[in-house]
Amino acid sequence: MDHLVLTVIAEDQPGLVERIANCIAGHGGNWLESRMSRMAGQFAGILRVAVPAEAHADLIAALQQLERQGIRVVFAHSGEEPERSWRMIQLQLVGNDRPGIVRDITRLLAGHGVNLESLDTDVLPAPMTNELLFHADARLAVPTELSLEALQQHLETLADDLMVELKLQSAD
Repeated sequence: MDHLVLTVIAEDQPGLVERIANCIAGHGGNWLESRMSRMAGQFAGILRVAVPAEAHADLIAALQQLERQGIRVVFAHSGEEPERSWRMIQLQLVGNDRPGIVRDITRLLAGHGVNLESLDTDVLPAPMTNELLFHADARLAVPTELSLEALQQHLETLADDLMVELKLQSAD
């Protein structure tokens, strides 16, 4: 079995995922995992499928034909997992919305070898003031050689500069 990672984007509409799933199943593929969401009238997702080697080319051709229905699909072969040992950590962040929060946090994380496994963000009005608050929930793969205390300290220093609150906790 070959494994493919697909990125899908299309204008949101009922039946979109069913058409993709039908195409995959029709070529003997197996839908293994996915993350999908609707945002600003668009639907986007990333998914991993297993497909028999002999059906690989036909599946790619069939998925490319979905472009005629407004469904764009980008393909990549699944890569090798890095040879490191990680601790999974959950990061929650809330603060007044302003440009650059994601850039600054991810720069710090990358600088310490932390891998961003998933990231969900939103900007919502605060309950009492209606002031816009930026919310982020991230799942982080922290190298075991990086002390959690050191990471916490670096993040807290940045959080003070950004005027955001953050919380780290084990994700296991």
